[in-house]
Amino acid sequence: MPHPLSHRCRLRVAALTVFAVLLPALLAGCGQDDRDEDLTDQKLNWEDCPVPSQAQGGSARPSPLPGGRGEWSCATMKAPLNWDEPKGDTIDLALIRARSSGAASERIGSLIFNFGGPGGSGVTTLPAFGKDYATLRTRYDLVSFDPRGVGRSAPVTCQNDQQLDAYFQQDATPDDSAERTELMDITREFNAACERNSGRILPHVRTTEAARDLDLMRQVLGDEKLHYFGISYGTELGGVYAHLFPKRVGRVVFDAVVDPTQNAEQGSLGQARGFQLALDNYAEHCVSQKEECPVGDSAQDVKDRIAKLLKDLDSRPVTGLFPRELTQTAATNGIVQALYSQEFWDLLTDGLKQAYGGDGTILMLLSDSLNRRRENGEYSNLVAANTAIDCADEKPRYSPADVQRRLPEFRAVSGLFGDYLAWGLIGCTDWPVPGAADHPDVHAPGADPILVIGNTGDPATPYEGARRMAQALGEGVGVELTYEGQGHGAYGSKNTCVQNAVHGYLLDGKVPMAGTVCS
Repeated sequence: MPHPLSHRCRLRVAALTVFAVLLPALLAGCGQDDRDEDLTDQKLNWEDCPVPSQAQGGSARPSPLPGGRGEWSCATMKAPLNWDEPKGDTIDLALIRARSSGAASERIGSLIFNFGGPGGSGVTTLPAFGKDYATLRTRYDLVSFDPRGVGRSAPVTCQNDQQLDAYFQQDATPDDSAERTELMDITREFNAACERNSGRILPHVRTTEAARDLDLMRQVLGDEKLHYFGISYGTELGGVYAHLFPKRVGRVVFDAVVDPTQNAEQGSLGQARGFQLALDNYAEHCVSQKEECPVGDSAQDVKDRIAKLLKDLDSRPVTGLFPRELTQTAATNGIVQALYSQEFWDLLTDGLKQAYGGDGTILMLLSDSLNRRRENGEYSNLVAANTAIDCADEKPRYSPADVQRRLPEFRAVSGLFGDYLAWGLIGCTDWPVPGAADHPDVHAPGADPILVIGNTGDPATPYEGARRMAQALGEGVGVELTYEGQGHGAYGSKNTCVQNAVHGYLLDGKVPMAGTVCS
């Protein structure tokens, strides 16, 4: 998802665009001979996983997996702080693993997951969805990690929980000069706090460096090639890896695909269009049911009432989760969160109905979920890491005047989400680290086939991005598959056609026919 964090970061939690076309210095010596032998030869000490840290999102230790041998175990891998100085200072990267449940003779290797963000903890996310990957576990060790800057891996920290509560109460869609000044001041305060508290790590969280961590991880895990499942921003990370190490690409799947050809503005505009499409689909679904839709008499009425709610909340917030109120921005965040999955549509209906009656509890809970705030008031470091990675990757820096010039185009795409996503472009203003590039380079000639799955109803990583990713990877590398569905991603929908295609490739090496459509 994207930010002023109110937008950009969260929306990107689903994924936006990212960036990282490589500077000559980063491209220099991308092979193995510049690595510190002590790092490539390190042995991981797999132990019982600790209770997740606050930066990882808290909660409990991962639950045991059903069947098979082994349970979740965790380890720490050392990586260079600065990949341009591989023999210099190191950082610790947190890993989690579930050993393969099948016969040792059938094991292919490790399958590494990145679930997106950027900023999401793979150490907490993989076990939360572990049962969904039981079939893949028959031939792979399932592995995920906290990328640099995230969770337990040299986490970026910016503001404390109380400051973040105030930060997320901001008006992220300013209507006049005073509100624009306030938004810029709040954004600068957040960014200054990131520099103050995490200045050492901020220059080293680019996607290019995370990709080099992936290749070190591949070697330490003992795999000749990288077998990888990237979701949302994880597809961008995978694409950058393929560009840097095309000959090391093994069996790879991209799901909920980031468009690698877009800059920040184009990505945010695409998301505005994508979330508007998802809202249109939600409204049509609500009024098509046998029971009366409680939040509108027609699809247009549903959308008109939502627009009125948000307009009213701009000046008159309603009760949320004490002592916080449901503001216009919080309500928009809640709606966005619910549009990530069709499974949340009924909850969105309940939240809207409740808010129309003056109670913002459900929409506030959805907003907190988007911002990774727990009920005890603690935030993970998702928002801080998301901002740091985005701003290190993304070269453009936008001023309020830049946004105002672009507002008509954003509003034409979505009256509801246009302002919200356009103002998210200022999130990297005055960031202490320069951005690397306008967009990432994912061209990977000579790589093995990469299965690229696009979902026609995906709000956060619109469908068109999958085709552009497949084309950018290069002829014979990107193999596009279309899922005609709703929500962010395809494999998690449990669509049989999609899962058969993924299983056929990852487990048996059978590449689906390019252009395959699943519905």
